[in-house]
Amino acid sequence: MAYVITDTCTKDGYCIDACPVDCIHPKLEESDFDAVPHLYIDPEQCIDCGACIPVCPTNSIFVLEELPAELAAFAGRNAAYYGH
Repeated sequence: MAYVITDTCTKDGYCIDACPVDCIHPKLEESDFDAVPHLYIDPEQCIDCGACIPVCPTNSIFVLEELPAELAAFAGRNAAYYGH
């Protein structure tokens, strides 16, 4: 897993549009969009390009190794969303 999205995410979709490999979900048209608290990055599809970070207006995306300790649980939640 290269990147983790945390709970300050507003699901605005800028990161989805910036991602060159379409690894951030759920999208607005996906059935679980309203049910999840924030977006998630697929750890197996992510190519570690970093395109999502500068477009996030809430600074909700972290490099895994730079994820603050108080937000560490979001790494597991992200992986669990994709069944990893």
